[in-house]
This record gives sequence, C-alpha cells and structure tokens, in this order.
Amino acid sequence: MSNEKARENAAEEKAERSLLGASSITGSMTLVSRFLGLARDVVIARLFGASDAADAFFLANKIPNFLRRLFAEGAFNQAFVPVLSEYRSLRSHDDVRELIAAVAANLGGIITLISVVVMIAAPVIAIPLAYGFNDEPGKFALFIEMLRITFPYLLLISMTALCGAVLNSYGRFAVPAITPALLNICLIGSAFLLAPYLHTPELALAWGVLIAGVAQLLFQLPFLAQMRLLPMPKPSAGHEGVVRIKTLMLPALFGVSVNQINLLLDSFIASLLVSGSVSWLYFSDRLMELPLGTFGVALAIVVLPSLSRKHAENSLAEFSQTLDWALRLVFLIAVPAALALVMLAKPLLITLFHSDNFSVNDVQQAAGSLQAYALGLLGFMAVKVFAPGFYARQDTRTPVRIAMIALAVNMLLNVVFYLQGFAHVGLAAATSIAACVNAGLLLRGLLQQGAFRFARGWGVWLLRLAAANSAMAAFLYTQAGMWRDWLEWSASTQIMQMAILVGGGVAVYAIVLVAAGLRWRDVYR
Repeated sequence: MSNEKARENAAEEKAERSLLGASSITGSMTLVSRFLGLARDVVIARLFGASDAADAFFLANKIPNFLRRLFAEGAFNQAFVPVLSEYRSLRSHDDVRELIAAVAANLGGIITLISVVVMIAAPVIAIPLAYGFNDEPGKFALFIEMLRITFPYLLLISMTALCGAVLNSYGRFAVPAITPALLNICLIGSAFLLAPYLHTPELALAWGVLIAGVAQLLFQLPFLAQMRLLPMPKPSAGHEGVVRIKTLMLPALFGVSVNQINLLLDSFIASLLVSGSVSWLYFSDRLMELPLGTFGVALAIVVLPSLSRKHAENSLAEFSQTLDWALRLVFLIAVPAALALVMLAKPLLITLFHSDNFSVNDVQQAAGSLQAYALGLLGFMAVKVFAPGFYARQDTRTPVRIAMIALAVNMLLNVVFYLQGFAHVGLAAATSIAACVNAGLLLRGLLQQGAFRFARGWGVWLLRLAAANSAMAAFLYTQAGMWRDWLEWSASTQIMQMAILVGGGVAVYAIVLVAAGLRWRDVYR
C-alpha cells in the first residue's frame, strides 16, 4: 500500500472513531446555518409579510429547491457516496479524481440543459406550477420573473452539493455543513440593501438566491483544491463509475425525494387557497425544519458513508448496530422537538414573526400548519435514517416502491382534506401522515431483509423518554401561559420568556433522562 493511501486510510479511521462526534460537528455547523435561516425568515416575515409577492417568491424558489433535492442533495448524494466510498477503498487517488471529474461533467451538463429549457419556457411551465395565480396577472407575471432569476441556482447548488459530498466522504463535515449559511446571509443582505431599489421589493429575495449560489460554490472549491480533488468537468459518458451512479440515481430520483414532492404538491394546492396560504405553509415548514435540518440531515450525512463502508466490508452486525444507534437518537431528539412545537406554536410565531405585516390571523393560520407538520417530525427524521440503510447497500428499488405508496397516501389525503375544508392545515397533516407511512414501510423492509434488528434495551429507552417528555410537557404547559397575552408583551419580554421556556424545557428533559438512568455511553458511538 502506498504511503499516500496509508495516510488516507489513517485519516478516515480518525474521522470515523466517533459517529456522534462527526454528527455533533455537522449538527453544530448546521445549527449556525439554521439559526441564520431563522433570522432570514424573521426578516422576510417582518419586511414583506404574507403578501401576494411573498407567495410568488416562496413558490418560485421552491421549484429549483425541489429539483436540488432530487438532483443534488437527495438522489445524487445517495447514489454518489456509496460509489465514491468504494473507489476510495479499492482504487487510487487518480481514479477518484477521474470519477469526480466525469460526474461533474455529466451532472453539470444535464442540469444546464434543464435550466436553459425552464428559463426559456417559463411562461408555459408556470401555468401548471402556479395554477392558482393564473387569474391574477400581476402575481402570475411576478412568479415567472422570479422563477427565471432563481432557477440558475439549481446548477450552482448542484455543483456545491457534489463538492460537499466529496468533503463529507473524506470526513470533512464542517465545511459543507456551514455552507448553507451563505444563502441566509445573502438573503438577509438583499432584503435590506437591494429591496429598496427595486420596483417590487420581494424581487430582492430572488436575486439573493442567485448571488448565494455563486458564493456557496466558490466557498468550497479551495478545500477541494487542497485535497487535489477539485472537480474539473471532463465528459466521459461511458465511465464505469458514472454508469453505476446513473443506474442507482434514476429510481432514487423519486424515492429519496418523496417528502419534497409532497411539499411541492402542498404548495400547488395552497396556491388555489386564499392569499397567504403558501406563506403560512412556508413559515411553519421552516420552523419544523429547524430540528429536522439541524439533526436529522446531519445524522443522515454522517451515517450514509459509515453504512456504505460497513456494507462493503460485510460487517452486517455493525451495520445493524449503526442503524439502531441512529434510530435511538432520532427518538431522543424528534419526540421532544415535536411536542414543543405543538405546545408553543403560537407563542413561537408571535415572538419571531408577528408585526404589522404578519398579523394575528397569520399567526393563527401558520400555527395550525406548524402543529400538523410537527406531528410528523418523528417520521421525517426516521426516513433520514432508514433510507440510507437501503442506499448504502445500493438498493434503490425498495425505497422507490415504498415512496410511491407514501406519495399516493399524501395525494389522496390532500384531496380528502381539501374537500373537507381543512385548507392549508390539511395539506400539512397529509404530508406528515405520508412521512410516517414512508418511515414505517422502510423500517419493515429493513427488518424483512435482515439488514436491521432492534438491539436490547428499547423498552427501557422508551420508558425513559416517556418520563422525560411528560415532565417537559408539564413545565411548558404551566409556564407558557395564554398565547394572546404574548401579543401584549414587548419584543424583549417575548424573547426572554421564550428563552426561559426553551432553556427550562431542555433542562427538565435532560435532568429527568439522567435521573431515569440515561448515561453518556448510551448515546456515544
């Protein structure tokens, strides 16, 4: 073995000594980005509110973001990382570099073509995407303009995701995790600095997305250059690794992104509802994404490379143990987070978003969809753990079949809840139920295939969680007070009271867990 390969393997072993440590690094960096994202949403809500122009931006921005999850962070990542891990283990550094160059050329070429087509045909494509805006010419035209501005972001962020996947595979989790913070910084800066000079202030948000795409890609390139893995696109359609990635990616395009498809369907139907519905769903989804994006995504990023290597090494017992550990952490985080979001929905929305542009009615409407999303948080997070259990073994067909069932459930419930008059809250509830169905079926598949077995101690684990969550709920119920009282308080009082609730809730939860016997060794891996 060459000295270079030995150094790589040593670095890999060091990076993987603690999955919890890697998750903590990724989660910490992601948490910084998420809090900046929260600051971004506060700025947007207070400056622009739930207006028609805000609805147009949220829907226009959702299209490239939806495709980003398909082509970049979702299906591509799940197909690319196992192949890259195999190349690292079995081939030379030059072979890895050639794989990255070929993938960059193929992925970049496909997405460039898609972007050009969408930007030219935007007026036609917008008809089904923003069907509810068709009878409002001004709103519809603004949506088209914003779609053309934001769509090139897809190419930029896809190349950024490629760079991030390489960095993650080499154990350098911090850089990709902090990169999304640049998007939030660019949007906040555009809202304050660019909006006053535009005929429609919300257009500044669309330009902010495009600027952020450039910044995110440029930020990661120097780190790859240091590793001699800078992605220099080199067309090679017949490259063996590219062929395998495409084979794995095609079915995964649907399967891994079912939640995003559900959210896109929600937004489409929401465009048919009263003005503000798209914005209410957006703000509630963003708050739900705070725990999901901080912990769930971070855990999935760390778990996939580890599972891929354990599968390649035929370490079946360790494969199952890793999944079991990850699932326990999902329960540890998702259950209290969901409970807190349900109980504090209105006070949280008042503290963050309430202003002259975000009314009491907006708070009430967004609270309903936030609570509905929160009920599915455990399902959303569990999917982040179970799906890598299939993709690490290069099985993309099973998750696709399951995703089709979950999508059908979501579409059926969307129609039923829409006809029953549940409006945007019904859309959020349908998405949550579909996520739980998806997670449940993925779990059943892993059990049936023998890839996962519950380790000993789950009964005690659940009893500890039940006790801790009950104590936390009692604390929040007694300390939160009536939500309408929050409307009368100053911003500083609201922030202080929310800090007490969050800090106190976390403290009560942790104290009861420790008192019930939870120790560091139970979560450390």
